[in-house]
Amino acid sequence: QVQLLESGGGLVQAGGSLRLSCAATGGTFSNYPMAWFRQAPGKEREFVAGISRSGVVKKYADSRQGRFTISRDNAKNTVYLQMNSLKPEDTAVYYCAGAGTVVLGSRPDEYDFWGQGTQVTVSS
Repeated sequence: QVQLLESGGGLVQAGGSLRLSCAATGGTFSNYPMAWFRQAPGKEREFVAGISRSGVVKKYADSRQGRFTISRDNAKNTVYLQMNSLKPEDTAVYYCAGAGTVVLGSRPDEYDFWGQGTQVTVSS
């Protein structure tokens, strides 16, 4: 069973940057498309960015493209999310997720395993 562990969250001022990491154990990491989602209080979980198994194909939610960059290192079994020019509305718990199929989806129900989440708080 694949286990995911996020790190790198924290408190940052508006305009600042954070880099989230998600380390995977169990399974064969390079077999899984990976993604980042986020969930703010009282809101549904939403897609942030996704990356194909090889890392060649990347998908972003429209509002995050240009500020956020997803990447992966299959040798380290880790996926990253670089977040720049952060805004208070980016405040949320950020979750790493992996899919048991080859499809790089953008819906939570397309992903099979999840991390516990890491809190990102952006102050104004």
